[in-house]
Amino acid sequence: MRAVLLTEPIEAKDIVLTECAIPDAKSGWVLVRVKAFGLNHSEQILRRSEIRARYIQKPIIPGIECVGEIVDASDSHFLVGEKVAALMGGMGRSFHGSYAEYALLPSHHVFSIRSNLSWEQLAAVPETYFTAWGSLFECLQLKGMDTLLVRGATCALGYAAIQLAKALGCKVLATTHRENKLPLLKLAGADAAFVDTGSLKGKLSGVTKVLELVGPKTLLDTLQCIEKGTIVCQTGVLGGVYSLHDFDPIKDIPNGVFLTGFYSNTPTQIAMDAIFEFLDRYQIFPSIGKVYSFFQIATACEDMDDGKVNGKIIITMDNA
Repeated sequence: MRAVLLTEPIEAKDIVLTECAIPDAKSGWVLVRVKAFGLNHSEQILRRSEIRARYIQKPIIPGIECVGEIVDASDSHFLVGEKVAALMGGMGRSFHGSYAEYALLPSHHVFSIRSNLSWEQLAAVPETYFTAWGSLFECLQLKGMDTLLVRGATCALGYAAIQLAKALGCKVLATTHRENKLPLLKLAGADAAFVDTGSLKGKLSGVTKVLELVGPKTLLDTLQCIEKGTIVCQTGVLGGVYSLHDFDPIKDIPNGVFLTGFYSNTPTQIAMDAIFEFLDRYQIFPSIGKVYSFFQIATACEDMDDGKVNGKIIITMDNA
């Protein structure tokens, strides 16, 4: 099979496909023929620097999500030919991930799919919509009467969150640091969009829930610019800052403001079923920025690094 194998930091332009053996199924694991997968910021971090970490198995096939068909069900409950999605649980870090024509995956992080979406559309769902779903409904406890702020909304996760919140009936405000991205946010469904200069002071009114995707770089500002009773969910790290130093919860979280966070490493079949049922009920079609063939993986990663694509980048095997 063809796959991307990483052993050290590498520039996107230098990514190549390597021939390697199709893995054999084993107890507790299933072999999936990958039909398509989405690119993620997490994989960019791995490729640029995290690959040096001792906990990364090397060489490693990256990729934290995919959709495809069961080829060998081993001792699992799956059926050969069954349509599935897989995400997280160590994919592309603790064991080989989805940048390959076949993936050997632990059955507990593989989920049945019941949907009529195309493979390309399905590939835009797993990690992105699961993260949006968990952030909005598990952490923010979003309701139809809420006014949601999505800070750092011009990313696949931001667009997905806007779609889900608008389907529920929420008012959605969205930010971007690039003025030329404002029309994209309105097109995605945001009721209002504005440029984020790093400070939201005086720009917010009536916000009841906040999805923070820029991350620790702007989190303290977010907490200081909202009203009592507001819940903030820290999910993304688009700002390139991954932790807060000298964070004082007593002083830095204003009285009456609530802070939570969503970690997407624990998907379940119940959650995935709920997501696909919601998408079907509200006739939501996943936002796709651009589709590339597997042969174009280097170009796709370059375009992700350069921010050339608005929305989720999808890689499909059908055109490889």
